[in-house]
Amino acid sequence: MDIFETRPDTVVIANVTPSVEGGRYPAKRVAGERLVVGADIFKDGHDQVRALLKWRKVKLKGKKRVWSETEMTSGESDRWKGETVFTEMGLFEFTVEAWADEFGTWLHDFERRLTGDEPSLATEIEEGRVILNEAAVRAATGKKPQDSGAIDELAEKLMKTKAELVPSIFASDKVRALLACWPNRTLSTTFSQQLKVVVESPKARFSSWYEFFPRSATGIADKHATFRDCLPRLDDAAKMGFDVVYLPPIHPIGEKFRKGKNNTTTAKPGDVGSPWAIGSKHGGHRSVDPALGTVADFKWLVDEARSRGMEMAMDFAIQCAPDHPYVTEHPEWFFHRPDGTIKYAENPPKKYQDIYSINFHCDEWQELWNELLDVVRFWIKECGVTIFRVDNPHTKPVSFWEWLIGEIHAEYPNTVFLAEAFTKPKMMQALGKVGFTQSYTYFTWRESLEEIIDYVNELTQGEMREYYRGNFWPNTPDILPHHLQHAPPAMFKVRAALAATLSTSWGMYSGYEFCENEPLTGREEYLDSEKYQITERNWNKAGNLKPFIGRLNHIRNTQSALQEYSNIRFIQSDNGRVLAFYKWSDDLQNVILVIVNLDPHATQESLIHLPLDSMGIVEGERFAAEDLMFEEIYHWNGSANFVSLDPRTKPLHILKVAQ
Repeated sequence: MDIFETRPDTVVIANVTPSVEGGRYPAKRVAGERLVVGADIFKDGHDQVRALLKWRKVKLKGKKRVWSETEMTSGESDRWKGETVFTEMGLFEFTVEAWADEFGTWLHDFERRLTGDEPSLATEIEEGRVILNEAAVRAATGKKPQDSGAIDELAEKLMKTKAELVPSIFASDKVRALLACWPNRTLSTTFSQQLKVVVESPKARFSSWYEFFPRSATGIADKHATFRDCLPRLDDAAKMGFDVVYLPPIHPIGEKFRKGKNNTTTAKPGDVGSPWAIGSKHGGHRSVDPALGTVADFKWLVDEARSRGMEMAMDFAIQCAPDHPYVTEHPEWFFHRPDGTIKYAENPPKKYQDIYSINFHCDEWQELWNELLDVVRFWIKECGVTIFRVDNPHTKPVSFWEWLIGEIHAEYPNTVFLAEAFTKPKMMQALGKVGFTQSYTYFTWRESLEEIIDYVNELTQGEMREYYRGNFWPNTPDILPHHLQHAPPAMFKVRAALAATLSTSWGMYSGYEFCENEPLTGREEYLDSEKYQITERNWNKAGNLKPFIGRLNHIRNTQSALQEYSNIRFIQSDNGRVLAFYKWSDDLQNVILVIVNLDPHATQESLIHLPLDSMGIVEGERFAAEDLMFEEIYHWNGSANFVSLDPRTKPLHILKVAQ
C-alpha cells in the first residue's frame, strides 16, 4: 500500500464489537432493544480523545442515507462504549469515528498549568480563543447562527477573564454541550469497517410456541378434523399463555409410497400419511390438504389466532412426495439414479420412500430458488403468515438460506424464521449467522446441573448471543427424550419451567400438557406417533398441566427480566440437584430468581448463595422473595438462604426479589 495515497489514521480504533465473524454477518437485535458497541480507542501523545458511534439504515428507498451519531464514553484500559436503540426494523450498518479533541485537550492542559508556577498564560489563552473562533465558524457554516454567536461570546469572555477563573467559564454542562456540537473533525479517523446489525420483530427474541396437528384437533381417532374444528385448540393455547401456534405441514399428502401408522412402509386403507410427504394430485406447496379445508379456511384460522393475540407459524419443508406436481413439471429439480429414476431421501439406515429431496445445485437452480422464494411470499401475501418453522434447514445449502431470508426480510422485515436443525454445532451456528431468527437447541438433552449451566452460558454469554437465539423445546413430535419416558408429572413441570425461564423463547408439542410419555421401544420417539396417524386425545384430561403452564407463561409475559435473552447468571447451590439462577432488568427494578429441583422423585434441599450486590440488594437488610408460581412470600436476610423443594407439590421457585 502506498501510504501517501490517503491520509494516515490519527487515532487507533480496534476490536469493535459486536462483530460476527469479523463483520461477515450482522449481529441481531429487536426493535426497542439496546445495541451496545464497544471499541478500543487511543492515540499517541496526551491529547484528549472523543469518539462517536454512528449508524444508518443499509437501504432507504428515495432518501439520502444520513448517519445518526451518539457520543461514546471511555472506560478502563481505553475501552470505549456507545449505545443506541433502534425503533425501526431492517438492516443497519454502524461504525466508530474518533479524533483528538482540540478544546478538551486545551482546557485539560490549561487547568494543569494553573497548578504550576508559570508567570503568564497569555499565549495559552490566545490558543483557546483561536479554537473557539474556529468552532464559531463551523457553527455558522452549519447554519446555526445562535450557536456561533454564543461561542463568540465565550471567546470574548475568555479574553477578559483572569487566568485562574478561565475554567469556570466552561464549567457548566450547557457550555460543554454547546462546544461538543462543533468540534474540529478534519483529522478524525473512522473504523475501517461498517459492521451490520439486523433489527427484527420483538417476537424474534421473546415468544412461546404451542404445536398441534390440526387433523387431530377433535381428539377423535377416526375423525379427520378440519381447520374449522381447530378453534378449541386455539382457545386452549391462548388460555395457556402461548403467543405462537405452530402447525406441521398443511399441504396435500402424497399417496405414492405413503407411510402407515408407526412409520410402517406400507399404508393401509384410511392411513393418513406423514404431513412432511408433501404434494399429491391435489397440489403442492401452495395448496392445502383437502381433508383440512381450503387456503381460505387456513386464512380464517390465521385471523382467528391473531384475534386471540397469537400468530400462526407455518412449517416450511422443502421436500416432495413422489406425486408432487414438481416431479412431473420439473423433474430436473431432483436427484436422479443412473437409470434416470428419481432418488428418494435416505439417511442410512433410514429410508424415506415417500419423500424426494430437492437438488439445490441442479442446472436450473435459479428457477428453483425463485420458485421456493415465491412459495414463502405466497403464504405471507395470501394468509398473512409472519412466522415459518423451517424443517431440516441443515440439509439445504447455507447460501440458499442467506439469500432467501435476506430477500424476505427486505420486503417483510417482521418475518420470523425458526431453524429446526438438530445437527453439528458449526452448522447450527452458521444457520443463525446467515439469518435464521431463532433456532432449536440441544436443551432437549441437557439434564444435569453442569450440562445446563455450560450450555446456557455457551448460548448467552459468548459470541453466539449476538447471532443465535435459542428456542428451548422439552419435546417435539420427533423427540420424546429418555428423561420424559414413563416420567412423573414433576419432570414435565421442571422441564417446562426450565425451558420457559432459561431462554426467552420456548415451545412444546401438544400432549406435553397431559404428560404423554409412552415411547417406541428403544427409541426417543413416541409410540403411535402422531406424525403418521390421527391421535385420540381427551383435551380436558384430569390432572393435566394446563394451569401450571398457563401460570408459567403469565409470569413470562409480565416480568420484563424474563424477556431479555443474555441477562442470566447462575448462582452457587450446595446441592448438585438444585439449579439456581437469576435474571434482571437493566434498572434492577425487576429481578427474578429461579430455583429448580432437578430430581423428579425426591425432595432436595440446599443453601443458595446470592450475589446480593449484583442483584441490587443491600447487605444486612431483609428482603422479600415472592414466589410467583405458588403465590407465597419469603422474607430473607443475607446471601445464604435455605430452600426445600418437593417434586410432588413444589418442584421449583420463581421468585420476584424486592428490597
